[in-house]
Amino acid sequence: MKIGALKESYEGEARVAITPSSAAHLQKLGHEVFVESGAGARAGFMDSDYEKAGVTVEKTAADLIRAVDVVAKVRQPSDAEIGQMREGQTLISFFYPAQNAELLEKAKEQGITAIAMDMVPRISRAQKMDALSSMANIAGYRSVIEAANNFGRFFTGQVTAAGKVPPAKVLVVGAGVAGLAAIGTATSLGAQVFAFDVRPEVAEQIESMGAEFVFLDFEEQAQDGAATGGYAAPSSPEFREKQLEKFRELAPDMDVVITTALIPGRDAPVLWTRDMVEAMKQGSVIVDLAAEKGGNCELTVADERIVTENGVTIIGYTDFASRMGAQASELYGNNIRHFMGDLTPKKDGVIVHDMEDDVIRGATVAHDHDVTFPPPPPKVAAIAAQKPKEKPKELTPEEKRAQEVAAFKAETRSQVALLAGGGILLLLVGLVAPASFMSHFIVFVLACFVGFKVIWNVAHSLHTPLMAVTNAISSIIILGALMQIGSGSAWVLILAALAVLMAGVNIVGGFLVTRRMLAMFQKS
Repeated sequence: MKIGALKESYEGEARVAITPSSAAHLQKLGHEVFVESGAGARAGFMDSDYEKAGVTVEKTAADLIRAVDVVAKVRQPSDAEIGQMREGQTLISFFYPAQNAELLEKAKEQGITAIAMDMVPRISRAQKMDALSSMANIAGYRSVIEAANNFGRFFTGQVTAAGKVPPAKVLVVGAGVAGLAAIGTATSLGAQVFAFDVRPEVAEQIESMGAEFVFLDFEEQAQDGAATGGYAAPSSPEFREKQLEKFRELAPDMDVVITTALIPGRDAPVLWTRDMVEAMKQGSVIVDLAAEKGGNCELTVADERIVTENGVTIIGYTDFASRMGAQASELYGNNIRHFMGDLTPKKDGVIVHDMEDDVIRGATVAHDHDVTFPPPPPKVAAIAAQKPKEKPKELTPEEKRAQEVAAFKAETRSQVALLAGGGILLLLVGLVAPASFMSHFIVFVLACFVGFKVIWNVAHSLHTPLMAVTNAISSIIILGALMQIGSGSAWVLILAALAVLMAGVNIVGGFLVTRRMLAMFQKS
């Protein structure tokens, strides 16, 4: 089959659906790859780069559409682009079928197969094809870079000869893919990061990335993410009021606010109101990743950067992914080639459009003169929300003291019982064993007891390095072997040499393993 990428007609769009590196993977699947001249120029991929990768460059969009069987795009196609396609061709792009009923109808009339990359189901097997997540990841990263560019101070805290610089306080609203990317980027820049999400089960992910989860003291049964395609479910009015109250409390302290709350196909919820903006400090920055659907901030203007009367900068760009055209194209190109891998199971260049496959069926919105949107629920559910862990109850000082006393008494009882049992055992053995044996036996028992008490209190993650050091130290047998090397017996000499060799390996290997294991717990 022949697959080709069109040059994006949307003004300012820098991404391209096929890159020279993804073209090589498509060729391994048995496909011929085409690209419209200049399609990758804004992402830094020249026509010559494609030609070096064995890609055929067509001069115009019309020439490319005539030449290929599969047309790949980033943005949804225009009426003119769909109008040039012939029956039986396949289109792969973002499509947003719920908002583009007319475009969907036109695809049906043309008899083309339309695959919407925004409709790839959110199941584990499809993660490598999840273009929405790929673009959200880039948008989250870029939002922090834009915020830092518009913020007049450091993100990281510093102590200098000129004085102390406090770290910037960053609030990320929404901990989906974009939110987690923003958290990771802001944390790596040294900011003090706070994050909020309506799904309490993501608290662990947020805290593992070095941010502080903003807890909301509100009891509401959260809907399972599996029932909402992996996205957060809409909140109740009562929850929303409590949420806004919390944000009003946080607003005066925050230097940067990044909002990411958006579910495909719905208008963005307003989470940062006018009064919250007015409560923020002069020089603060708001980056609204939901600007394309109305924005999470009440004052956001789509595709614009505005400064309010109290000096707060609000960024409402809708092309964050496109602003990193090269990286976005590489990731999107990989999503496309992984999807083509599923469409080409035998890697022979023949597309098998299996409508029984969860991923292919879910992403196909028009096929064989029929509208196939919306798809049935996938046989494998989206990743379900984990039940939130219950917070440990805060103990009073009296309760803590009582708990410590009880633990001490229990440990004392076990120690006394162990010592009494050991003493009785030694007495029984002493009745029948010779004195020479008893001296060695007592040392052995004490060594076991002390070793057990030491090892028992070591964290599980340190067991391997501990054992490696123990091996190295226990190789003191090398001293005995060295003393025997001067023996006149050939057999003793051979055995001593082997003992030195093996003990040497044990010593060196023990310390090398220890070093490597401990390095895993250090920041590079």
